[in-house]
Amino acid sequence: MTWNPDVYHRHREARSVPVRDLLALIPDLPYRDVVDLGCGTGEPTRRLAERFTAAQVLGLDISAEMLGRADAAGLPNLRFERGDILGLTGGYDLIFSNAALQWLPDHPALLGRLWEQLRPGGVLAVQVPANHDHDSHRLLTETAGEFAAELGGFTRFGTAQGASPVLTPAAYAERLDELGAVEVTALSKVYPVVLPGAEGVLDWTRGTALVPYLSRLGAGDGERFTAAYLARLRERWPGERVYYAFTRVLFTARRG
Repeated sequence: MTWNPDVYHRHREARSVPVRDLLALIPDLPYRDVVDLGCGTGEPTRRLAERFTAAQVLGLDISAEMLGRADAAGLPNLRFERGDILGLTGGYDLIFSNAALQWLPDHPALLGRLWEQLRPGGVLAVQVPANHDHDSHRLLTETAGEFAAELGGFTRFGTAQGASPVLTPAAYAERLDELGAVEVTALSKVYPVVLPGAEGVLDWTRGTALVPYLSRLGAGDGERFTAAYLARLRERWPGERVYYAFTRVLFTARRG
């Protein structure tokens, strides 16, 4: 996928609020090695390095475009590397991931893999969007169906019973308990943002949900896809104001 940092950051403030909540859930412990999985442009990674100055902090992301904006200046304990989350190696005292794991399948198995790389006493802290049943994603799935041939049958987002790998807070807590976790916190929270009509919803999704589709389409097909999606959004939200109730799941757990 081809990510555009400028588009992603058009809603920087709204996207930063869940990060602050996730950081607040992390206990102050003597971490030695910290990794931020899917770090993007690295702002949360910097916060981790500034907070845990005795730790070596690694920001890992697959996108060269996003990492091109990551800044480790002034923080000798911080570095960024390009890499796949599933290719992570080594042991860590804190594994952090904000709005990245939703792109990966089979979260029960994924948690098991991450747990193996968490040292005893270490903390796992994760936030994932859980808006896959929202009309914005439902209409995106419908549009993808219209462009099935151009997309090669690809569809990333479905209904709550469909393609999304994101679990409920209870399911994450139960899986973490199976792994032997202690001090588990798992919650769902709505982070509303007010957008200027259907065009505002389109602009919001350009930074995330639209990315895997437009990355698979040429310029012409991408324009047609976007226009078809916007037509559906306008039918759903014909007014000038959309209260976009964005739901996210946050959880932390400590390895005993």
